[in-house]
Amino acid sequence: MADLRNSGYVQRTSVPAAGYAIDEGLRAYMLRVYNYMAIGLLITGLAAIGAYSLSVTSVASEAVAQIGNIYLTSIGYALFASPLKWVVILAPLAMVFLISFRLQKMSVAGGQLAFWVFSALMGLSLSSIFLVYTQSSIARVFFITAISFGGLSLWGYTTKKDLSGWGSFLIMGLIGIIVASLVNLFLASSALEFVVSVAGVLVFAGLTAYDTQQIKEMYFEGDSGDVAGRKAILGALRLYLDFINMFLMLLRLFGNRN
Repeated sequence: MADLRNSGYVQRTSVPAAGYAIDEGLRAYMLRVYNYMAIGLLITGLAAIGAYSLSVTSVASEAVAQIGNIYLTSIGYALFASPLKWVVILAPLAMVFLISFRLQKMSVAGGQLAFWVFSALMGLSLSSIFLVYTQSSIARVFFITAISFGGLSLWGYTTKKDLSGWGSFLIMGLIGIIVASLVNLFLASSALEFVVSVAGVLVFAGLTAYDTQQIKEMYFEGDSGDVAGRKAILGALRLYLDFINMFLMLLRLFGNRN
């Protein structure tokens, strides 16, 4: 479960959210953030569907491996059954750290490319969900996530309430979820998985609103084009991770397994 909380990129302008005037510059900046995020999600979805399509076959004689009642091609075996699967799983996390620590030294175009590569790698990593859940339930949970995320982000953008105090509690909750998930790898407890999933939905719901307000506060009218572009990429990455993790938690709760 990859995640990124503020990793020391650029010092934010400490201006309360309620003090912002709704100007065209801020609107354009936030629209840029959401556009980057949307394109990233589109790339992830296409990569996941494409990887899964190339990984399975309905002809048993063409398969090189089998998982349950699903026949895998050589590509599927490499992605889901061979040691290469760990590279596929960990590559998005490596890209998160690369972007978060090197973004300030990249050009805007380089930062965009890194984000697109990260999104594609995440799609490869997430393609395995099609082995576990039905396609209809994946689509249903995705739309539930999109509606929930949109409402929470809109609230985070428009609320006059200062959400900065939520940060430490949300980070503590996130750490608890990660630790519990690692423990459950050994326990394989369905009850603990349910608790982690419910807690995860609540934590990432809070992070969606919190991050949206923090990204809004990062906006500064006097920023150069390059600085504003890098801020938009970083903001898109944060919201993208909130969306993906909320989606995965909801899928655990409401997805129908194959």
